[in-house]
Amino acid sequence: MKIELKINKLRKSIEKHNYNYYVLENPLISDGEYDNLFRKLELLESKNPQLIKPDSPTQRVGSNPIKKFKKNQ
Repeated sequence: MKIELKINKLRKSIEKHNYNYYVLENPLISDGEYDNLFRKLELLESKNPQLIKPDSPTQRVGSNPIKKFKKNQ
C-alpha cells in the first residue's frame, strides 16, 4: 500500500473515532486502540514529513464541540 494512502486511511479512521467520541459521545473503540492508531499516524508522518497536512489529527486536538456547549457572548 502506498504510504500516502495508508496515512490518509489512518486520518479518516481517527476523524471518525474523534467524531463518535467527542460529538456523539459514543466511542466505537477503546482508548488503547485509538492511541495505537494515533501513534501509527504519528510515526508515518514523522518518517514522511512532506505528507503532513495542517488538518491532520496529529496537528490539532479533539474535534468540534458538542452542541450542548454554548458560546459566551
